[in-house]
Amino acid sequence: MKSYRKELWFEIQTRRAFVNITPDVEACLRESGVGEGLVLVNAMHITASVFINDDERGLHHDYDIWLESLAPHEPVSHYHHNRTGEDNADAHLKRQVMGREVVVAITHGKLDFGPWEQIFYGEFDGRRRKRVLVKIIGE
Repeated sequence: MKSYRKELWFEIQTRRAFVNITPDVEACLRESGVGEGLVLVNAMHITASVFINDDERGLHHDYDIWLESLAPHEPVSHYHHNRTGEDNADAHLKRQVMGREVVVAITHGKLDFGPWEQIFYGEFDGRRRKRVLVKIIGE
């Protein structure tokens, strides 16, 4: 069995954003040489997310509005976590809702997606470097 590991680094210039990382994961899959197996893609920071959905701008806007209504950034004094000097409690909550990782099957050397599925990096407390782990196992 083969094993492959790579870190993808991001520095999003805004507080919140959604980035389609499917091409990056596909490049990792090609580098790995795995034809049949699994790929794990996970955010390695507690204020970021990895998830699968449609690459549609309106949906991403809706996610942003919905998440902000669930866990608004301000007032920052609303959150106990922010009493530590942080201002990112909302980002922790948004990450919890959107998830830490995805696992995708690899079949015949391709990501085995359903219709419209793509992999996204969700940033909820940007303006600094963060990473995503891509781990591929298989044959």
